[in-house]
Amino acid sequence: MPLAYWIHDLDPFLLRFNENFGIRWYGLAYLAGFVAAGLMLRRYHRAGRSPLDGNSVLDLMTALIAGVLLGGRLGYFLLYQPAVFRHDPLMLVRVWEGGMASHGGFAGVVVALWWFTRKRAAGLLQIADLVVTVAPLGLFFGRLANFINGELWGLTTRVPWAVIFQHTGGGTLPRHPSQLYEAGLEGLLLFAFMQWRFWRGTAARTQPGRIAGEFLIAYALLRATGELFREPDAGLILGLSRGTFYSLFLIAAGAALIVLAVRRGSKTEA
Repeated sequence: MPLAYWIHDLDPFLLRFNENFGIRWYGLAYLAGFVAAGLMLRRYHRAGRSPLDGNSVLDLMTALIAGVLLGGRLGYFLLYQPAVFRHDPLMLVRVWEGGMASHGGFAGVVVALWWFTRKRAAGLLQIADLVVTVAPLGLFFGRLANFINGELWGLTTRVPWAVIFQHTGGGTLPRHPSQLYEAGLEGLLLFAFMQWRFWRGTAARTQPGRIAGEFLIAYALLRATGELFREPDAGLILGLSRGTFYSLFLIAAGAALIVLAVRRGSKTEA
């Protein structure tokens, strides 16, 4: 085995108080994602591109934090570990043991947006368009935390930048650092695309819901691309990894949102 392969030895704790309790990079990643998203939403308001002032942004972020954490946690067990959840339902509250699913987090965000907009002048689709343009920041930090934790590693490979995750269950063979691939795809690339669509296009003003639909489709395609290099973390469905299979529903939902937005936009112009 070439000596160039790095053996993953990163500590998941920034500060450890005992063996299982401390300040984890994973928790800090979520905090960084929410803070960055909140700052971006405040910038939108200052630029005249959002109806949400500072107080409204704080209310929205509170709802989103609850939606992401509850949806992501519940989604992980229902979509990836249903047998574990049935055997030990209390796993749901033992958050320090890890386990979040982005698809479940999306569902939680939808519920949070419904709750936030139900008594406001701004519609759900209008706010959703704003939220999806900053969501990739959280995905980026989350994938970096996955790498630090040494979890969700990739398939075995011989590429020069391969990593050995033997301390976190990946065995002694070099593997793709798929967490970093996904950080670049679902995080940086998707963020750049969303920002380009938001600032350079008129869809956010004339076709509410279209940018949200484009986000769902783009995320699904980028997620499926990343899954090509990732070791499946649960059983396959119809020959597809679960991440890819569940992303098919995001493509369908995204397409439906775009059709709805275009039709509503056409009626408004008429």
